[in-house]
Amino acid sequence: MIEINPLVIFFASIFTNNMILSNFLGMCSFIAVSNEIKTSLSLGQAVTFVLACTTVLNYFIYHYILVPLGFEYLRFIVFIIVIAAFVQLVEMIIERYFETLYYSLGIFLPLITVNCAILGVSLFMTIREYNLFQSFAFGMGSGLGWTLAIVSMAGIRKKIKNAKLPKGLEGPGITLIITGIMALAFLGFSGIVQIQ
Repeated sequence: MIEINPLVIFFASIFTNNMILSNFLGMCSFIAVSNEIKTSLSLGQAVTFVLACTTVLNYFIYHYILVPLGFEYLRFIVFIIVIAAFVQLVEMIIERYFETLYYSLGIFLPLITVNCAILGVSLFMTIREYNLFQSFAFGMGSGLGWTLAIVSMAGIRKKIKNAKLPKGLEGPGITLIITGIMALAFLGFSGIVQIQ
């Protein structure tokens, strides 16, 4: 297997292998929360933090507990448990110290647990056989890429808020069209750096 520089993985996971715009993972909260830039940025920061931390935690659990015991087939369940526990911890901390942020994120904060992008990063990490530094770079880059996409969408939605749109395109319709156009725009970065 070719050793990929963690810096390459980091930038590729932001631009060319963006979880939303390349893999279309994490779309539910992306569409629902991208109405306000501030809320989108806050959720993006929470997702980035959770992604970076759970990827490293899942790396250690997978390589030092599941593999030696021959329980690799339990990785889905174990990864979900780790993600759920960590998100619960983050939710309690945000509720305690950042009450306004907690109420602005509402139901979407606990829904980070079921954000498929977070589980996807941990699974891609094991499938691609990343080492610890590559895994951390992939988790952090994926979170920043997710944040970049949701904040960009919030900015675009704010600009078209008062635009005259056909009735059928209002709301999620135009959001999905914009997401497709953003995905095409990010496809332009694919010649710069690519990971598989």
